[in-house]
Amino acid sequence: MSSTVLASSQLHTIGSPWLWVVTIGGVLMLLVLDFAITRRPHEVSMREAIGWTLFYLALPIGFGVAIWTGYGSVPGAEFFTGYLLEKSLSVDNLFVFMLLLAGFAVPARLAQRVLLYGIAGALVLRGVFIAIGAAALSELDWAFLLFGAILLITAAKLLVDAAGGHEYDVDISALRSVRLMRRVWPVTDDYRGPRMTVREAGRRALTPLALVVTAVMTADLVFAVDSVPAVYGVTGDPYLVFATNAFALLGLRALYFVLNAALGRLVHLAYGLAVILAFIGVKLVLHWAHGIWDGMPEIPTAASLGVIVAVLAVVTATSLWATRPTPAP
Repeated sequence: MSSTVLASSQLHTIGSPWLWVVTIGGVLMLLVLDFAITRRPHEVSMREAIGWTLFYLALPIGFGVAIWTGYGSVPGAEFFTGYLLEKSLSVDNLFVFMLLLAGFAVPARLAQRVLLYGIAGALVLRGVFIAIGAAALSELDWAFLLFGAILLITAAKLLVDAAGGHEYDVDISALRSVRLMRRVWPVTDDYRGPRMTVREAGRRALTPLALVVTAVMTADLVFAVDSVPAVYGVTGDPYLVFATNAFALLGLRALYFVLNAALGRLVHLAYGLAVILAFIGVKLVLHWAHGIWDGMPEIPTAASLGVIVAVLAVVTATSLWATRPTPAP
């Protein structure tokens, strides 16, 4: 079997045009709802954050059950596996978002507005990456090998950084997107509520809110380089790839405030993500090789789901154990 034929069959999609329209319409409605909720900036209470987190966990569960019931166990299992993978990667992204918001000294009442703008931009960027990935997998024989190599390289970098004790660090003044915007437009010294631009001295000026939103979107552009190939390692269906990314991103705003205090305790998360990305990378390489040599094994979706769940459970347990409070002598 040629890898071109393999790619074409792998990209079979359950997403009919009406299903795409309904799904994208639902995502847009949720974004409008979130923008309406954050129209008046306010600090997010833990109760509010937990409520919205539960809501955005119930949605993908219900969606996955509907896919499983309507289209069978294979696409259902692919959705749940892809969603769990994307959600675990998005938790790692929250570390960087936290540092960006701290580095820009974003007021607490504006934090969820910044995250929401970032999520809206990320959905557009992910959509572009998903379309490019689908076109590559259907036309290029070696696309699976390329995606696998990207994930293996990313996994190796994560592992080296984690083993070397490198912590996340964000130098606001060194961000190219920030330097470029400051060079083109004047920037006010202080925040002006949820406004990203104001008129001062007869000239349009940016507020720091515009800079931090741009920085968050730029960061997600980098995250998408490994995130989209990773979920294509679970399913070749562009519709399911989009759905997993959309559901994982939509819940980030609320999850940020729930995990804000707990993120620092997940000290082994990078190790776990490195293992997961390496595993999916190997899965993609084997899938490519199977199209050339029929004797090459492939990794089933059920095994992928089991590995992801097991790795996340182990690193969460070991992280909580390593950061447990030490009893006073």
